[in-house]
Amino acid sequence: MQRMIQDQRPANGAPMTDISPEPKVQPQAHTIAMVDLVRVFGRIGLMSFGGPAAQIALMHKELVEDRPWLSDAGFLRALSFCMMLPGPEAMQLATYAGWRLRGGIGGLIAGLLFVLPGAIVITALVILYVHYGTQPLVQAAFLGIKAAVVAIVLQALQRLGKKALHGPVDLALAGFGFVALFFFGLPFPLVVLAAGAIGGLRAWHRVSDATPLPPTVSGRFWPTLLIWAGLWLMPLAMLSLFGPQLLADLGWFFAKLAVVTFGGAYAVLAYMSQTVVEHYQWIDTGQMIDALGMAETTPGPLILVTQFVAMLTGALTSGIWMALAAGLVALWATFMPCFLWIFLAAPHVERIASHPQLGAALRAITATVVGVILNLSVWFLLHILFREITVLDLPAVMLMVPVMSSLNVSAALLVLAAPVVALVCGGRLAFLLPVMAGLGVGVSLSI
Repeated sequence: MQRMIQDQRPANGAPMTDISPEPKVQPQAHTIAMVDLVRVFGRIGLMSFGGPAAQIALMHKELVEDRPWLSDAGFLRALSFCMMLPGPEAMQLATYAGWRLRGGIGGLIAGLLFVLPGAIVITALVILYVHYGTQPLVQAAFLGIKAAVVAIVLQALQRLGKKALHGPVDLALAGFGFVALFFFGLPFPLVVLAAGAIGGLRAWHRVSDATPLPPTVSGRFWPTLLIWAGLWLMPLAMLSLFGPQLLADLGWFFAKLAVVTFGGAYAVLAYMSQTVVEHYQWIDTGQMIDALGMAETTPGPLILVTQFVAMLTGALTSGIWMALAAGLVALWATFMPCFLWIFLAAPHVERIASHPQLGAALRAITATVVGVILNLSVWFLLHILFREITVLDLPAVMLMVPVMSSLNVSAALLVLAAPVVALVCGGRLAFLLPVMAGLGVGVSLSI
């Protein structure tokens, strides 16, 4: 990733904003053999461990450094554009790169190859979890993984805080995100929309009238919108009319989640966790944290946690066949809109990525997401450390208060150990999660 960051400046040291954007992007369908595209993006999908930073660095190496498929400037503009979209930015960057190289079919192949390896692993993990997850030693191992998840989320909070918080306004937005969710329980979509509106309005007064607007959308906008929105939403509508109610509820919930997933998967996990645990009561808090831990071990985007949650819900409700159906519905509802966003706006990436109001709105949302992830960290930590938590319903405020006598000593020891283990492992999940699982078993046997 360091190489990629260094390459953001041209040879004369000018900032990246000095790179003149191309007037309009068109796919280069004639330049790359389809077999090569499948081979390269298949390798990216299989090796995409470690979260979006590692995945983006891997794509930069494969598509810019190792072969001249994309230019440095084009790659970085596409990354800026994908960060403005709801959903997993790394998956959408892969989809855009595939579209850029081989048109719509290339984008579809690249996006699917980025998601499918992780989806297959998640399916196997859910089946194992359903059959063996209640055994005492397995539960002890998952307690270690839960402690590792807290350390992982805190690391994500630290990294994002350094990148997103640059002044009192950003700090205030982060505080707004935390207070709005933790104390007032406001809906996450409302918090995101409010933050984006604040950022856009602040930029509106600073931008001169001469600032260029995005180009007029071509006549292909409406056919693309109707085709991909129809492919995304029509199956969900059919489930509502003719399918099991559980599948319809799962589909519409994850479709709504896909629209508000700004700031990465961690940003919506608190909203998702509280909704599936407290509102729908599909799974419990421990299972939700287990789902995140399992999603951390797979290649592909972390938002695959939605598939784990859906499959576990289906398995607990009606068995393995419902689990498989629920997993397919979650994948459809979560990732189909990614193709919609990319194919709709890909021809206008250069201008959209540099739009001042959109950029300011994204920065405001990113600052607010720091507070949202802090809320997630506190929520996870309380539910891991204490077996009982009461909620005080004060006027307009909800306050979670742990029952101190319910403190889980084993969990406390593992939570304290997790940051140390993460430091020793260099933050590499391939080592951190197995080591913490082993420590969980060891603590269980010794106490």
